[in-house]
Amino acid sequence: MRIVCIGGGPAGLYFALLMKKLNTGHHVTVVERNKPYDTFGWGVVFSDATMQNMRVWDPETAAEIEAAFNHWDDIEVLIKGRRMRTTGHGFVGIGRKQMLNILQARCEAVGVELVFERDVESDADFPEADLIIACDGVNSRIRQKYADVFKPDLLVRPNRYIWLGVDRSFDAFTFDFRRTEHGWFQAHIYKFNDTTSTFIVETTEENFLAHGLDQASQGESIAFCEALFSEVLDGSKLMTNARHLRGSAWLNFTRLVCGHWSHFNGNSHVVLMGDAAHTAHFAIGSGTKLALEDAIELARQFTLLGDTTADIPAVLREYEAVRAIDVIRIQNAARNAMEWFEVAGYRYADTLEPEQFMYSLLTRSQRISHENLRLRDKEWLEGYERWFAARCGVAPSNSGRVVPPMFTPFTLRDVTFPNRVVVSPMAVYSATEGMPGDFHLVHLGARAMGGAGLVFAEMTCVSADARITPGCLGLWNDAQADGFRRLVDFIHTTPAKAGLQLGHAGRKGSTRVAWEGMDQPLVSGNWPLISASAVPYLTGGVMPREMDRSDMDRVTADFVAAATRGVAAGFDVLELHCAHGYLLSSFLSPLTNVRSDLYGGDLAGRARYPLEVFRAVRAVWPAHLPMFVRLSCHDWADGGNTPEEAAAFAAMFKQAGADLVDCSSGQVWSDDHPVYGRLYQTPFADKIRNEIGIPTVAVGAISEADHVNSIIAAGRADLCAVARPHLADPAWTLHEAAKIDVPSMEWPKQYVAARRQYEIGLARAGRV
Repeated sequence: MRIVCIGGGPAGLYFALLMKKLNTGHHVTVVERNKPYDTFGWGVVFSDATMQNMRVWDPETAAEIEAAFNHWDDIEVLIKGRRMRTTGHGFVGIGRKQMLNILQARCEAVGVELVFERDVESDADFPEADLIIACDGVNSRIRQKYADVFKPDLLVRPNRYIWLGVDRSFDAFTFDFRRTEHGWFQAHIYKFNDTTSTFIVETTEENFLAHGLDQASQGESIAFCEALFSEVLDGSKLMTNARHLRGSAWLNFTRLVCGHWSHFNGNSHVVLMGDAAHTAHFAIGSGTKLALEDAIELARQFTLLGDTTADIPAVLREYEAVRAIDVIRIQNAARNAMEWFEVAGYRYADTLEPEQFMYSLLTRSQRISHENLRLRDKEWLEGYERWFAARCGVAPSNSGRVVPPMFTPFTLRDVTFPNRVVVSPMAVYSATEGMPGDFHLVHLGARAMGGAGLVFAEMTCVSADARITPGCLGLWNDAQADGFRRLVDFIHTTPAKAGLQLGHAGRKGSTRVAWEGMDQPLVSGNWPLISASAVPYLTGGVMPREMDRSDMDRVTADFVAAATRGVAAGFDVLELHCAHGYLLSSFLSPLTNVRSDLYGGDLAGRARYPLEVFRAVRAVWPAHLPMFVRLSCHDWADGGNTPEEAAAFAAMFKQAGADLVDCSSGQVWSDDHPVYGRLYQTPFADKIRNEIGIPTVAVGAISEADHVNSIIAAGRADLCAVARPHLADPAWTLHEAAKIDVPSMEWPKQYVAARRQYEIGLARAGRV
């Protein structure tokens, strides 16, 4: 085969090397615009997994790179006059120029043709090639030429950064955060040889413009950064690549995703690799890793499927199928880290104490969790747990054991929750005429005995026509209140608190119970539906009537009456359900509220009626008891609410007297498209908590103690609601405590005899 790699970066050079080793008969050429043994940029970071792959595929190259590596284990954070350090993180770095020089020399040694100082305009320049590797970077001309095939999705991110170097070797991966009169700047600093370190300075677009850096020369920008970071530089000067000014200009990061990676141009097969196919933010240092692993995977497919011209189509299909999955995983982690740094100043540095800020930074990508930190640096994590517990009023036990964040108490108004675990309101559709019965006593009582700090009954409807299904709980008469009193009294025999969630189904009402047809209308006994606007939930579904003033007054009175009965029943917490497309939620979303009166239109108009209901309920709910509001923080549909609107609504409810926002999402529009994943809704709780300044509940795909500890410790939420795991295991909280060996967690006295046996079983299974 005749192979041409357009671009002499890590991807092109390493693939050329591997293919020439695979078959010396291949004619492999690398074409690079720069001079021989020349490049721009400073250091790159490697992972152990990438190095292991390289050892397998070309031990000689791996050995040379490893010999040039600089290893370090520590992360150091400087903020607000504090210098904090943790160890055990295992980084390796190398100068980009040094690494490329090694790859260039290896290519020459095996017979790859290297062509320098040639700027390729098009793949048509190589009509003799069987395979063209387009590894010409994020601004790839080849990809742009075939944009209709490759379908690139380029998103320019808001932050500005400048990539510099410094003649000083830092012994830790250092993050330095500095506040100016306009906002925060941060430096990402890591060494790549014995004398030199990479020094990336990042800030928001607003700060960049406010300081006039858009008008500054490169020298002026460097002088600004030297003055701002003078403490950590300690007299050292920042450097740029004088012959490659583009390498140190202020830039915006561009996130790239491609719909397809290969194309037959009528003569040659063209395939994308490295930054031409995808980008990953420098916050987790995975750009070079992705490029090298692209090269390895494409070479691997040629070894598996054959390395003749006829084999190319099948090889390229498999290459893309395999790499796309891993690239998405890395890009998701990089996105999390990137977004953290984009808001680090105003969301975290301004609001969190230095200790918690550092924890948040360490776990920013969600790839590193609480227990993973314990493996890396047990001493540091236990010190942090002691600090966190002390802030919650918890002293270490006599044995010195520290209570992890999940099991610290949390207080709102006069109510203290014994831990941070919430049993979510989960519809079980087992009431008769709204009455809680023996099932609810056993169901919710078991979860209270199972260790949760707060137990919610399912959405409790404020009138008979407010129900989702005939099986929903209600609180529209005194008999129902008496039934709830029995349930609440039992919950109060445990340390748990009892939560009441009041709601009205609106346009999603009068449907069958879930196991008979989710969201399907009743066969008989239907009741009329009302909503913010005459917009059905399902296409062709039952049309609700747009509420008028008399409807609003009646429904508000129903909420107030139900809340009053909730007080009589003894509930500790009341949550107003303004999520999931139910009645109050339908006012908030522009997808379901198309009114032209005072109760539609802009954010204030759409929030007007839900706020009226909230204030009316807050007026009868005791002042010493907290009141929550549940919001859909993302409609996951075009034209719907986004987290920005959710934050604005949260601020309104906070001003109206809400103590906490329960952050869910979706279910407002039947054709929504949520992006699921582990902890996928937690960012909504994080944003509202730290930008609006109100406590939050995180909910969604939280399934183990490690998740809860990570969320609470990082200050991303104050409570964690767990749904399906509690359906599967009423004692989920007790069992998770046993898995992470929390001896202070008390079991019900009737079940203590089983505790030791359960813990022994975990130990034998290797789960503690």
